[in-house]
Amino acid sequence: MASQVSVVVAVLLIVVAGVAGVALGYELSPRTQAATAAATNNTLSIVGAGTLGTCFPEMASLLANSSAGVSAPFASQLYEGSLLALGTIATSHQRYDVAAAADYRLIPQILEPTYASYEVVFGTTPEVLTYDASNALLAGINTTNWVQKVEQPGLLMGVANASTDPNGYNEIFVLELQGVAAGGSLSTVYNHFFQGTPGSLAVPNSSAAHFESETQVATLLSTHVVQSFITYRSYAVAHHLAFVDFVPTVGLGSLASASIAAYGAASTTILGASGPVKISGAPVAFSVTVPSNAPNPTLGAAFVSLLFTPAGQALLTANGFTTVFPGWTDKPSAVPVGLQPDVTAMPSGLPPVA
Repeated sequence: MASQVSVVVAVLLIVVAGVAGVALGYELSPRTQAATAAATNNTLSIVGAGTLGTCFPEMASLLANSSAGVSAPFASQLYEGSLLALGTIATSHQRYDVAAAADYRLIPQILEPTYASYEVVFGTTPEVLTYDASNALLAGINTTNWVQKVEQPGLLMGVANASTDPNGYNEIFVLELQGVAAGGSLSTVYNHFFQGTPGSLAVPNSSAAHFESETQVATLLSTHVVQSFITYRSYAVAHHLAFVDFVPTVGLGSLASASIAAYGAASTTILGASGPVKISGAPVAFSVTVPSNAPNPTLGAAFVSLLFTPAGQALLTANGFTTVFPGWTDKPSAVPVGLQPDVTAMPSGLPPVA
């Protein structure tokens, strides 16, 4: 796998001013410039995973600020749980130039082949435990003792709805895997926060966990509604939250074969459009596509191309992602010609989509 994956360590210094996302010292690549030149006088529209609600608006502003006639207002962008986000296209038939998900398995499952012909993975990020650093009960929390800390009476963990948001099922996988890593079973930690058995539909134990929105984690912690929340490192970094890392076999961020095998042991059931669906653990990898019904596919392709420029890679890194370059695609022949130099086939070691 190492020969197929090149992780870019960005050394570009960037200055982010609000949502302007201005990257100093770099211009758009010729391919991106050509694409935006062909898409002038247009508005970029994006639908994506909630955790992208910081860096994608910055990326969109960078594209607009570097492209005459192109605008990217936040009003034309929607960020929410990936299952809901992709459903706006597949079920509600809304049209966006860019669609992005927090689980590389979702675009092929939900959008292909009717609403998309390919996806490109652009970044990975592990899960981390974010917490309310002002709470005295959590003083001294670390990778070793976090379970004992967050299970103290009176403390609540926020959990996302696994049926609408991949972070919801990834949280469940982390709790299950932590039980195994500590020498117990999948239920050892999980059962403190959820009713039922691992692998079944998860219902929060009201005394320990509450369903909350992933997009509101920073607010929930700062207002003390919950005291902890398992979410992506990218979100924690972008929002300057206190967080604790998990060991590689728990955090869903490692691409090592042993870690990937461990992730597959975790599972849960979510409510899909046609009924209950069982899903298993896999590395967290974010992917993007230009939907087949995009109102401005040329502009959408320009945005995707920007993700793989030095400026785009630096912005992703600054927001806590480990960038993937070349990007991984499930359908190399379907990728637009202008983007093909920046992508390669999906690594064979990743768990399959279906």
